[in-house]
Amino acid sequence: MAELKRALGFWTVLSLAIASIMGTGLFFGAAVGSSYSGNASIIAWVILTAIAIIISLYFAELSSMYPKAGGVYEFSKQSYGRFFSFLMGWIAWLVGNLTTSLLVVAAIDYMLPDESKFWLKFGICVLFIIALNLVAYVGIEASALLLVVFAMASIGVLLSIILPGFLFVNTSNYFPFFSFGVTSIIVAIFFLTESFFGWESATYLAEETQEPEKTIPKAIIIGTVIVGILGILMNVVSLGVVPWKALASSNAPLALVSEKAIGIVGMKAVNFGILIALIGSAASSIITMPRLILALARDKLFISQLSAIHEKFKTPHKAIIFQSIVSLLVLAMAFGKYRALLSLLLPLGLVMYVFVVISVPILRKKEPGMPRNYKVPFAKTTSVLLVSFIIVMAALWVFSDTSALNTLKLAISLVFVGMPIYLLLEIYYNPDAIIKMNDMLAYLTLLTERIILPKNVRKEILALLGDVKGKKILEFGCSVGTLTLHLAEAVSASGRVYATDLSTRDLSITKKRLVKHGHTHVIVIHDEHQVNRVHPSIPYVDAIVSIGMMGYLQDVKKVLKEMRDLLPYGGKIVFADYADFFGIIPNVAWLSSDKMIEKMFRDAGFSVFVTRKKGMFWNYVYVYGIKFHENVPYV
Repeated sequence: MAELKRALGFWTVLSLAIASIMGTGLFFGAAVGSSYSGNASIIAWVILTAIAIIISLYFAELSSMYPKAGGVYEFSKQSYGRFFSFLMGWIAWLVGNLTTSLLVVAAIDYMLPDESKFWLKFGICVLFIIALNLVAYVGIEASALLLVVFAMASIGVLLSIILPGFLFVNTSNYFPFFSFGVTSIIVAIFFLTESFFGWESATYLAEETQEPEKTIPKAIIIGTVIVGILGILMNVVSLGVVPWKALASSNAPLALVSEKAIGIVGMKAVNFGILIALIGSAASSIITMPRLILALARDKLFISQLSAIHEKFKTPHKAIIFQSIVSLLVLAMAFGKYRALLSLLLPLGLVMYVFVVISVPILRKKEPGMPRNYKVPFAKTTSVLLVSFIIVMAALWVFSDTSALNTLKLAISLVFVGMPIYLLLEIYYNPDAIIKMNDMLAYLTLLTERIILPKNVRKEILALLGDVKGKKILEFGCSVGTLTLHLAEAVSASGRVYATDLSTRDLSITKKRLVKHGHTHVIVIHDEHQVNRVHPSIPYVDAIVSIGMMGYLQDVKKVLKEMRDLLPYGGKIVFADYADFFGIIPNVAWLSSDKMIEKMFRDAGFSVFVTRKKGMFWNYVYVYGIKFHENVPYV
């Protein structure tokens, strides 16, 4: 199996950290901050930079402990358990998608502020996203080069405004300094926090970084300091060159500053540079987010097929394709709504960072002896102060902005969307959840058995088995006994059926049905570990039948080997499973390809045919064949 390639050094990761942390606030912050707190937004920038550096220390400690592709998800998994780690992964994924759209929309709005050119602007955005995903697809080296170029361009653009801008500063523009109350500074900080969103992006590339436990923490801290200094200087220069009221009313504040500092030609060059810088920040998100999907898919908390690594490019290619489609959909829904996107992104991002902050003291207690190359000073006290400040900041936002409550409700609803997805994934992959769900739905299964296992499917399975009178059959996963009754009649009283299942309620229904029909030659066995084995009490049998169990198997190779050991040479197997549910729910990875199924069974010692047939709500996959002799590799 292909693995991710460790190709990134410190300077590349630092470039990624700078590009990903550098949000739209550095380019729009002078307008956003001054609109809430006037010249005092300089204080907001200083406080925010200090807070950002402290939060970067949290990411540094955690990434030095768990240098894995999941980043925020991985930290949460170690701190909170499976459900909350999924929720954090889900929120991180939402934040990443919203950030990408926010950056691309901001970039094109800066370059083409004319609202009448909607389709031209949208088309350019789509091309940007597709092009960046193509770069991400073909390899981490190409992505790394792109990130370094974008980071250098971003710093260059900001310095090209800051350095000449100091020569045009008019100190009288800074007065009055406090045009609003002290609370306005905190509200300004809330809207400027997006300027530092993106620490998590660097952590997603841990498995492609050399010495990630040292490289990534160092890059995150230094990257935060650089972005913070640039942000403060940019704000000081902007407010010194252009009065805050003019900045607050501008959709392109740096255009005003650069026009005064370096002229119209320079302003146009800077505007193009800002476009490149914002696209660079979007690129860091586009390149890193598929790694989050990869980590979730590995742990079966996302579609398992998305954990695949490309043999040639060593990239999570399926996750990249999936992510590019999602990015385009989010862009289509959010295009032209910068302020709305920013307001939606902020509470989601802050919730994510709160859980990251809290995880440090939790892991200090859970894993006190684990190596940490970086440590947050006074972690308990600092965590309480940070979380308290974030809560106060969010509360002031809600009370000061009439639309805040509706935005908050939308953010919460997006989080809740992840819950049914989690339950569906658990039912699909988690043995304990599978048992609980089967128990809960047992009587519904009985009532709907004609839909779940129609008569024509039962007949086909029996036909594939052939004449089994007087023989022994293992029914691996008998459910509520729908097929068991037919098998009991097929083997007759002189034969034997061993019916196993993981659900006690399903088996209770099966037993009652067997007693009713007088089938005493069927032995019903409960096996709560059926997804990982064949029950050890099963003797040698002549044939094995299984309906709807292939997708649940956790250790497919082990189960197939144990089945082979129970059969004589030429012993038949007939498996049937459900696929393409409602055309929406994806298949378990190994059931997606006929060739993969054939190989799996052949490697276990079976010669099989695989066919697929259409059903009303899903398709059926039939796998049937025999146990072959080692010297006869294929029949």
